[in-house]
Amino acid sequence: MPEQTKEEQIGFHKGALSTLIKERAELVRLVAIVEQLIQAHLKALKDLGVDIEAEIKKAKEKKPIEDVLKEAERKP
Repeated sequence: MPEQTKEEQIGFHKGALSTLIKERAELVRLVAIVEQLIQAHLKALKDLGVDIEAEIKKAKEKKPIEDVLKEAERKP
């Protein structure tokens, strides 16, 4: 296969950067939407009288799912 010219290599990298920058912008947009949804659900739970801080503390006390799965794999 013939080697690419410098101009072709530059074009390739510019195109890749353009695509990646657009993908990053879309990812940021999606993260913002997810954050808005999280905040809406947190507000709804708070309005319903759920103690969010207590729920977070309780969740932190639980074993991570990875540990639970590893323990399950070890059992015969």
